[in-house]
Amino acid sequence: MKIGIICYPTFGGSGVIATELGKSLSERGHEVHFICYNLPARLTTSAKNIYFHLVDVVSYPLFKFPPYTIALASKTAEVIEKYKLELIHAHYAVPHSTSAHLAQQVVGNKSVKIITTLHGTDIRLVGLDPSYFRVTKYAIENNNGLTAVSQYLAKVTKDEFCTNCNIRVIPNFVNTARFLRQPNQSLRGHYAKPDERIITHISNFRSLKQVPDVVLTFEKIVRELPARLLLIGEGPEFDRTLELVNRLSLRQQVTFLHQLDNVQDILGISDLFLLPSEMESFGLAALEAMSCEVPVVASDVGGLPEVVEHGANGFLAPIGDIEQMSRYALQILQDKKLAEQFGARGREIAKIKFSEDTIVKMYEDYYQEILAG
Repeated sequence: MKIGIICYPTFGGSGVIATELGKSLSERGHEVHFICYNLPARLTTSAKNIYFHLVDVVSYPLFKFPPYTIALASKTAEVIEKYKLELIHAHYAVPHSTSAHLAQQVVGNKSVKIITTLHGTDIRLVGLDPSYFRVTKYAIENNNGLTAVSQYLAKVTKDEFCTNCNIRVIPNFVNTARFLRQPNQSLRGHYAKPDERIITHISNFRSLKQVPDVVLTFEKIVRELPARLLLIGEGPEFDRTLELVNRLSLRQQVTFLHQLDNVQDILGISDLFLLPSEMESFGLAALEAMSCEVPVVASDVGGLPEVVEHGANGFLAPIGDIEQMSRYALQILQDKKLAEQFGARGREIAKIKFSEDTIVKMYEDYYQEILAG
């Protein structure tokens, strides 16, 4: 198949999954074309069967904001015609699916199929805004194929946008051969002393990720035992988080690692993963931690209960409940046997339910189904 993938080229979950999906599809012999405003964070164009097409967004004095959606549609139409693409897989309803629909109209070729994967932000935040609701609804209702990353997100989409939408739930996945526990004592010693536990958080530092809650939870943990906090990522809440770390006098115990290509190396030396998000439609970072046998303490929201089994591979706490989250964290960190049980179960869940081979095959089958009409 000749497949175009439109996604955000960032370290956020949707961009990571879209990139990993494209890479896996290329390894299976498909021709994959990424259409983005930047090279996706986890992509190398040296891979066989992968092509990258840069979307140039030109600013004119007439436009208050750069017209990205139009530029993306124009580039997508160009790639469809030049490379004879069979389908476009858009990750996010707005703006990516919208641009794909416009590109389809521009080339006048309805044989090019459009599949949209909903990741959450496009539905829960952007899509429900009155400014975008009708366009989001149009993008959702007029796809050849529509998928959601969790049962939770599929239900929300039907409740808010289209009761009769045919939504295929295809969850996120993890490469369990790459994300596995390989304790690197040298790396661990770089970040922590022998008696210190390592607690990790990975996100795009948006407000809904509640990164300050990670710091507040960690502050309660270090009252009881020696520990280090590794924060991976960057975004709007970075400065606020740094200020809180300084105000709590935790600067010596907290390390900001910004963006990393090989997060599995850090997860491989971690003892606990914290994800106190206000909302998660799936929780890819939690899944990657589980694959590395790291117990997870997360918020009991959205699609996270479909990934983290409370009391089996981690714990789920109410949103914003710092006290409960820190109690759960300490329960794991102070009980080595429990931590090992949670880690082993997390790895088992990752391999059985969310392995790359299993989920990518689901996408392949769905593509074929859509192309067959």
